[in-house]
Amino acid sequence: MPIQTDKPCHFCVNNLVGPDYKDVNLLSRFISVGKKIMPQRRSGLCAKHQRKVARAIKHARTIALLPYTAE
Repeated sequence: MPIQTDKPCHFCVNNLVGPDYKDVNLLSRFISVGKKIMPQRRSGLCAKHQRKVARAIKHARTIALLPYTAE
């Protein structure tokens, strides 16, 4: 069952290929205050780009560009 959102996907609307793990400003849009990855219904991304964003955030956390937890 596809998730219905009011927001269009940021990447589909702007014709972007996908997120880059080095673009911390873009990735921080999809992280909550508690430093958790936002769910698809809240971020407004399509399924394909939600998976790519999640993978990029995890990669950025591994190389210490993004924090794992809130201070």
